[in-house]
Amino acid sequence: QLVESGGGLVQAGGSLRLSCAASGRIFSSYSMGWFRQAPGKEREFVAAISSLTSITYYSNSVKGRFTISRDNAKNTVDLQMNSLKPEDAAVYYCAATSSGNFYRSGAYNYWGQGTQVTVSS
Repeated sequence: QLVESGGGLVQAGGSLRLSCAASGRIFSSYSMGWFRQAPGKEREFVAAISSLTSITYYSNSVKGRFTISRDNAKNTVDLQMNSLKPEDAAVYYCAATSSGNFYRSGAYNYWGQGTQVTVSS
């Protein structure tokens, strides 16, 4: 089970930190990702972090502004979002995958319920 938290309303240029708590599985053996979906758009990859080695991957649209991190002792994965833009507004989903294909949503085995991020201009 994956449960996201930390979404909310922020002004453009502001920051938010999303957190995802995992339970029920061996968290450290799964790579974790964040995806987002805006109204009328497809779900898109945001960031991922590999299991054990914690290598990170980012979409070009968030690289340099967002940081993904994980704490295997606490079974959590966070997404620090800085310099937020109105186009970052979406429902953000946490997901877990046992595959190495981090960019494709279909590769993820487990999903959270999502948390809303709203960015005002």
